[in-house]
Amino acid sequence: MIITISGMPGSGKSTVARRLSEQLTYKRYYMGAVRRKAARKLGMTLEEFNKKGETDASTDLFVEEYIQKLARSRDNFIIESRTAWAFIPQSLKIFIYVDPREGARRILSSLKNPRSARARNEGTQLRTYEEVLKSVQDRIQSDDRRYQKYYNLRVGDKKNYDLYLDATNISAEEEYKIVEKFVQAHIPHSTKTP
Repeated sequence: MIITISGMPGSGKSTVARRLSEQLTYKRYYMGAVRRKAARKLGMTLEEFNKKGETDASTDLFVEEYIQKLARSRDNFIIESRTAWAFIPQSLKIFIYVDPREGARRILSSLKNPRSARARNEGTQLRTYEEVLKSVQDRIQSDDRRYQKYYNLRVGDKKNYDLYLDATNISAEEEYKIVEKFVQAHIPHSTKTP
């Protein structure tokens, strides 16, 4: 089984994907890291890379090609990506929503850790809540523009997912338990974990 996890910035989707990967012993693929690495190679932040993508489809197409290749060659994995649900239609599709204000608060908290800040590669001027919130809002708008333009996709549309979870007002532990229970209910019986 392939599990695709999408969601809003700061929704906790990476934590959920990581924990599910450990629980199920499924390999995890994180497309955000792939995009951040590509941005770094060009000397850009993720925000700059996304902006470039609004006029240069190559910034998205290489990721989508990678997703499709994975789907053709592997099984039993988790992929964290804003668009993988569309390119792997047979997957179990999960979307984790968080209000952008709460997402910005969570991201700001993670940016206080230097290691986390380097990994996120969000931008150099994100020091206050207001700056992070604006970055989150800009990122959502940029993603929506690109995915609509290149693939005619509406990433946040509830009808695209098997589970659409609003994690704005729940703890990270509650969020994980809801997703884990849902996934366990959909895993073929022979591969369920205790």
